[in-house]
Amino acid sequence: MAKRTYDANSISVLEGLEAVRKRPGMYIGSVSTKGLNHLIYEIVDNSVDEFLAGYCDDITVSLEDDGTAVISDNGRGIPVGINEKTGIPAVEMVFTMLHAGGKFGDGGYKISGGLHGVGASVVNALSTWLTVTIKQNGKIYQQKYSRGKILTPLEVIGTCRKSETGTKVQFLPDPEIFDKTYFKAAMVRNRLHETAYLNPKLTIHYMNRRKGEETSVDYHEPDGICAYVKKLNEGKKAIHEPIYFKGSVDGIEAEAAFQYTEDFGENILGFCNNIYTVEGGTHITGFKTKFTTVMNQYAREIGMLKEKDPNFTGADVRNGMTAIISVKHPDPRFEGQTKTKLDNPDAGKVVGEITGEETVLYFDKNLDTLKKVLACAEKSAKIRKAEEKAKTNMLVKQKLSIDSNGKLSNCESRKAEECEIFIVEGDSAGGSAKTARNRKTQAILPIRGKILNVEKASIDKVLANAEIKTMINAFGCGFSEGYGNDFDISKLRYHKIIIMTDADVDGAHIATLLLTFFYRFMPELISHGHVYLATPPLYKAVPKKGPEEYLYDDAALSRYRKQHNGSFTLQRYKGLGEMDAEQLWETTLNPETRTLKQIEIEDARMASDVTSMLMGSDVLPRRQFIYENAEEAILDV
Repeated sequence: MAKRTYDANSISVLEGLEAVRKRPGMYIGSVSTKGLNHLIYEIVDNSVDEFLAGYCDDITVSLEDDGTAVISDNGRGIPVGINEKTGIPAVEMVFTMLHAGGKFGDGGYKISGGLHGVGASVVNALSTWLTVTIKQNGKIYQQKYSRGKILTPLEVIGTCRKSETGTKVQFLPDPEIFDKTYFKAAMVRNRLHETAYLNPKLTIHYMNRRKGEETSVDYHEPDGICAYVKKLNEGKKAIHEPIYFKGSVDGIEAEAAFQYTEDFGENILGFCNNIYTVEGGTHITGFKTKFTTVMNQYAREIGMLKEKDPNFTGADVRNGMTAIISVKHPDPRFEGQTKTKLDNPDAGKVVGEITGEETVLYFDKNLDTLKKVLACAEKSAKIRKAEEKAKTNMLVKQKLSIDSNGKLSNCESRKAEECEIFIVEGDSAGGSAKTARNRKTQAILPIRGKILNVEKASIDKVLANAEIKTMINAFGCGFSEGYGNDFDISKLRYHKIIIMTDADVDGAHIATLLLTFFYRFMPELISHGHVYLATPPLYKAVPKKGPEEYLYDDAALSRYRKQHNGSFTLQRYKGLGEMDAEQLWETTLNPETRTLKQIEIEDARMASDVTSMLMGSDVLPRRQFIYENAEEAILDV
């Protein structure tokens, strides 16, 4: 196949760069650590596009001690020639114009993960400064920018061998934009390793040069997504080796690898052009639908399902499955700029067609593996029916009221968008909160201490727990778990669910148990941004002269001591119950003065594994994780 032309005229311009700094969340998802790390991913994705085009096989990512990130590759280098339409260097277009790149029309890329073409310009717009260095035509070119503006013109700063080509980007995130400008190393490493799994011929070098964190790792995974599936299943008992297939129809390439373990549940990850589609999409639907059909056909052929038996559900068939579905699409459409869900119908059709053909070819030759997989489905169906019966007995026959333990103090408004519910630790704090709240929009739900750890409990025990039943019914949107999905986000009665616990270890544990419950049974509450942590103060400082001041942590107390030479009285709040209604309103309930921490999931793949490890029964992995990540947790406070 002939190589596509990639020169200065491959760069097309769609529109300007005006809105990025005003609305960064539209382009990178958020201004939290998640959005911060996304800047690195945008530049890395451009390098990966060069790999997909056949011109790059080596990428280096470095976190520097000065707070910058450096990404370099051995690709062709961004074109430095003058673009005929604009009269400016192509590289300047790429970094200063939104939707300028070689990924539109008949440009330099057939397959690309960054098809919106905003990556480089958005990173530039959201950086205090950015420098791009390009090796091309025996010369080294460089241009510097600041917050989307040009600092220096493109200039030649040296020479190199003509065989040397590539692009290096170094940038410093802008503290005017981001909540924090400290890259989360663990998340960056995970993303880079994942990229190596998805591209078996690519090598990625990762370096952390920050003081006290010095690390260097090379990621190269020649076994591709089969190795990824094995990695995801570490610590689980697999019942067969990973099954892999690959195919191409109408220019759309699809590959998949899956493996069953004895563990309960499923873990299916989808990718399009190397981009993780958090919310799935047509490629995942195509795989699930066809695979379920094939498995039910086999189940009837071998007599596992009789004529009058209903089919296994999709969840039955996928019970115990870990799978990676990856597609390469020349013109992908995503829902949202941050590419969370693939929306191409043809992708689902192609994945389904390839899945149907390849799984039949495999299972026709591997009947023992087929029977093991169907045994998982059969077991799942039996448990599903038993648990559906238990669910009916607990949630339907009892006709539970909105408040099963009589302690919910609801708000007057029925407009979900203006309502919020505070889950409060203890009756004492609940009493103060009920007195202090705005009755029109704020509901208070006291809970009795530590709720059930759902990570260790069966579904019947979860649904029998009084506190959990109260929350399920109070929220009004049902719950998701395993086989069925009764959850409907549109029925949520409160658009803010605020966990309000004491500022101590026990309070943190209660909050963790609640978050584990939400994550496992109502994950949409978190993914749609409805869950928050309240931040009550830890101290109240009362100086002899001057205003009183609430201090929310020990660091704030330390700063206060340094800034106030005079004597002052310090009150330590051991719990929310020690605050009167006025204090609780002023510090924690009042939307005008309070501080809420919104809960978000930066990496769904890591989140599930870490939740299982931290809240599960195995002590050694938990201890090791805490030991390895304690310093990073301190830095992230």
